[in-house]
Amino acid sequence: MSDTDDEKDDRDPAPPDLPERVLKADDLFGGRREVWIELEGVRYRLRITRRGKLILQK
Repeated sequence: MSDTDDEKDDRDPAPPDLPERVLKADDLFGGRREVWIELEGVRYRLRITRRGKLILQK
């Protein structure tokens, strides 16, 4: 499955009256270049490249 394929999301959507949650990269990374995110028992690595881009890897 590619990133452009529509994926069915079985989770309940956030109520429309809640504002979007925005996290600052500095707060999330805490001075590091990468963090690990766990979702449903699967770990993903989110890292900042030398050019300042974000890459998410499974």
